[in-house]
Amino acid sequence: MGCRSVNLQRGHSAKRGALTARRARFAAVDQLSPDLELHPLQGKPLTLADQVVMFHLVVVVVDPYTVESSWLLDTAGEMLTQFFGADCRVAFVATADEYDTKAFLGPWAERLLTYADPDRTLAKAAEVAELPAILHIDNDCNIVGRAEGWQPDEWRELAHRLAKDMSWSAPPIPKVGDPVAFAGSPAT
Repeated sequence: MGCRSVNLQRGHSAKRGALTARRARFAAVDQLSPDLELHPLQGKPLTLADQVVMFHLVVVVVDPYTVESSWLLDTAGEMLTQFFGADCRVAFVATADEYDTKAFLGPWAERLLTYADPDRTLAKAAEVAELPAILHIDNDCNIVGRAEGWQPDEWRELAHRLAKDMSWSAPPIPKVGDPVAFAGSPAT
């Protein structure tokens, strides 16, 4: 898979890694290596290219060793399940080994596709600064949406954009019972 030229959306900066005043970024400028390995809890390692052949990939990256990720676990899981049946694959990526990933996610590890990433390979490659984070990755391994920490407006914007791209319904964000906005823990 190669990088394909993609038009910038919503006037965001094309500079790699540019932050846009705590808003979700939708410029398709961050491209991940198609050879990046993802390690599902069940099965053999797969490349990112293998995962995005047919569908976009939407992952919530969590750190099982921080309270910030635990505060958002159910909110993130419910948001991801809202996109079951849409033309995207949804998953959790936990920055832990398989055992700790299962222990942290509990039933979410069985309900959703889950990757264990103890070396934080995906977070480093995507230049994620704060966890939890959500990434929307297209068929060419471009990051077309991201939000870091828990800023409900950013996650809502990403979810609405994803829903529009997938011709799907966006989940309500935030909903009653969701945590208030907070900065995430350092990703690396």
